[in-house]
Amino acid sequence: MPIHSIPFLDLKAAYLRQKAELDAAVARVMQSGWYILGEEVRRFEQEFADYIGVSHAIGVASGTDALLLALRASGIGPGDEVITVSHTAVATVAAIELTGATPVFVDINPITYTLNPELLPQTLTERTRAIVPVHLYGQAADMDPILSFARSHELLVIEDCAQAHGAQYRGQTVGTIGDLAAFSFYPTKNLGALGDGGAVVTSQPELAERVRLLQQYGWRERYISEVPGMNSRLDEMQAAVLRVRLKALDHDNNARRHLAAIYSEQLAGLPVETPVQAGMNTHIYHLYVIASDRRDALLAYLKEQGTGTAIHYPVPVHLQPAYRRLGYTVGSLPVSETAANRILSLPMHPDLPESDVLQISAQTATFFS
Repeated sequence: MPIHSIPFLDLKAAYLRQKAELDAAVARVMQSGWYILGEEVRRFEQEFADYIGVSHAIGVASGTDALLLALRASGIGPGDEVITVSHTAVATVAAIELTGATPVFVDINPITYTLNPELLPQTLTERTRAIVPVHLYGQAADMDPILSFARSHELLVIEDCAQAHGAQYRGQTVGTIGDLAAFSFYPTKNLGALGDGGAVVTSQPELAERVRLLQQYGWRERYISEVPGMNSRLDEMQAAVLRVRLKALDHDNNARRHLAAIYSEQLAGLPVETPVQAGMNTHIYHLYVIASDRRDALLAYLKEQGTGTAIHYPVPVHLQPAYRRLGYTVGSLPVSETAANRILSLPMHPDLPESDVLQISAQTATFFS
């Protein structure tokens, strides 16, 4: 009997589910004759701001640009230090460095894999200007103590929400907690476009105005640059697609939560650690990440069975070649380094059949039997 292969991700399934609406949205843009910063972008920005619960959303070209623009709008630049985690997508750190600032790493909570607020005092210097907590895998970082520390030291808080569209922290939607927040709409995200895209959100009008200036060459009046800016625009096509997908986001997040509950029930009792939803958080499972001391062997076994997996992330940023110059060595961030050697992401998307979750869970049980 042939193996039923299960891909790690199936983006085509999401398209087919929403095909009629998506095709109509794309056709609407094509027929409009306006493809950059038009009505679709304006409407999406308002709809996304309303969904998150902020006053302003500015569509930009990518999640990396969103974080870069949020930092630049906050006045972060050369000579400044920005505290963040090493256990994250490298985009978080790349954005900090693109401002000319220096990333300073803090270790993570071993249960949630998000920034450990208890360690923040160890990273504070007279050059520290901001903290970028990463809401990882679909769960919020522990924001109350992070905010308390930031306010007591007059630091900005810029949330990295690239993996947490619709997640909540103690009843508050991520993106509304810090001074600004950055979102990515890369196709694999819970709210994904059909290409690159991102957004900066804030309820502070002066910060929103700065982001808009920086987003397009420093223009308030076309062709007149008030400040040195850049080109980072969400295009009309992606905005139209995102408007369709935003309407389905809560449904899709609930589907992820349902599948995660099945995984956790089926994997209970096995020598693996399953995700923990901390406190009053609402985890939206951008990724379903388990941990095992036999991670590499389990990954190889699942691959043999036709099941796709991934590691998010195999090498902490502080140990990657591009960032060794920052002075970190093996052992600098022990929790992050241990996690990188133990974690494994199982297939997770809203169109994943329950039968596939049961099959993957059974394969995992067989491996440990």
